[in-house]
Amino acid sequence: MKGLNFRYFFISSFLAIGIANADEYWGLEAWIGNLFTPNFEEYKDITERKKAFFLYLLPTINEHNTEITKLRKRIINNSISEEEIYNLKKLYKIDKDSDTSRLLNSVDIVPASLVLAQAAMESDWGRSRFAKYYHNFFGLWCFREGCGVIPMDRDNYASHEVAKFSSLDKAVKYYMLSINRNPAYEVFRQIRKSKRDNNIPLRGISLSEGLDNYAEIGYEYVEIIKKIIIFNKLERFDNIMLPLPVLQYPAYLSKENTEQ
Repeated sequence: MKGLNFRYFFISSFLAIGIANADEYWGLEAWIGNLFTPNFEEYKDITERKKAFFLYLLPTINEHNTEITKLRKRIINNSISEEEIYNLKKLYKIDKDSDTSRLLNSVDIVPASLVLAQAAMESDWGRSRFAKYYHNFFGLWCFREGCGVIPMDRDNYASHEVAKFSSLDKAVKYYMLSINRNPAYEVFRQIRKSKRDNNIPLRGISLSEGLDNYAEIGYEYVEIIKKIIIFNKLERFDNIMLPLPVLQYPAYLSKENTEQ
């Protein structure tokens, strides 16, 4: 991966002299995480950039979907304590007196194709400064002063900041939590539930219909996400935990020079 030789040298030198300066930058975890984040701007070949992008994000996406699947099975099989159920309802902002079927509407996967397409769209294929320096590949906002980074084009009356994360792992985890509990994405969760009830596989294109509230452009955003999924054939990654070596072959990517 480009730039890693320098990064390995740099981190070795850093560990040899101590960690004080890292905390001044952003935090040790974030600093180390950034060392192993590809510099997607270095990839002039679009196909290679996309391959690096998918290789970087997919393992973490699959890991979180696997954990969600395991938790969902525990709820379905009633092999979970009442205390855990209580804490999950609190986490997902669900009424504590509701039954577990309500909880299952939230504790469910987000198809990899959809996560990848949104990440590509929101981060400009990993080249935005929020993705590069703060692991925010999803355009996630926060609303407490100092919780993130103030965007340069923010309106004077606005109070939001772009959330910052110390690792890709934490960014993906929060993104999935947001999709699964934010009232703005209730339609998404209802579409997903309907497919579950009818034993229809969860796919990114169909579930994207529930994300028109994700961006200010409304349904136009859904159409863009669909195009990214279709053009890059991303649904082949849905519900499949592919071994990493499979992704090293570029055949799954289109060769056309386009930013879709």
